[in-house]
Amino acid sequence: MVIGCLGCVGAVKESRLLLLSFFILLLLIFFLEILSIILFFVYQHQIDLYAQRDLKRGLHLFGTEGNVGLTNAWMIVQTDFRCCGVTNHTDWFEVYNTSRVPDSCCLEYSDNCGLENPGTWWTAPCYERVKDWLQDNLVALWIFALCTALTQILGLVFSMTMFCQAVKVETFYA
Repeated sequence: MVIGCLGCVGAVKESRLLLLSFFILLLLIFFLEILSIILFFVYQHQIDLYAQRDLKRGLHLFGTEGNVGLTNAWMIVQTDFRCCGVTNHTDWFEVYNTSRVPDSCCLEYSDNCGLENPGTWWTAPCYERVKDWLQDNLVALWIFALCTALTQILGLVFSMTMFCQAVKVETFYA
C-alpha cells in the first residue's frame, strides 16, 4: 500500500523522484516474485517436507486455548477434504497420546466418534488432498499470477512513461 501511495502521489504531483522510487521498488518486488517462483520449483521437495513437518507440529496446538482459528481450520479441512491428519490419521495419535482422532476425521460426524475404531475415520492424508486440490485449480492460480504480473508491468510502464514525460517537460521549460 505504501508503494502504491508513493506511485499515486508521484503521478499526481508529477514528481520525478517519487515516480522513479515507485518504479524501482515495483521492479524490485517483481524480480523478487519471479525469484520466489523459481526457488519454489527448485526446492519443491524440501518445501513439501518442511510444510509437512510444520503442519504436524501445528497439530499439537489443536484444541488449545488461544488457537481457535487453527482448530477451526483443521476441522474444516478434514471435513471438506474428507481426510485425517497431515500424512495419515496416526498423526493425531501423537497429539492425543492415544489411538483417537478429532471428530472431524469421522466418516459420519457425531460427538466422540473419534474415539471409535479406525474403520469409521477418513484415511486419506490431508496434505495430499489439499495439494491435489491446488493442482486441480492450477489454471486459476496461474491466471491470478499472470493478472498480477500484468498489473505490475503496466505500473512499471506507466510510471516510467510519466517519469520520461516529466523529464521532457522539465528540460523544455529549462
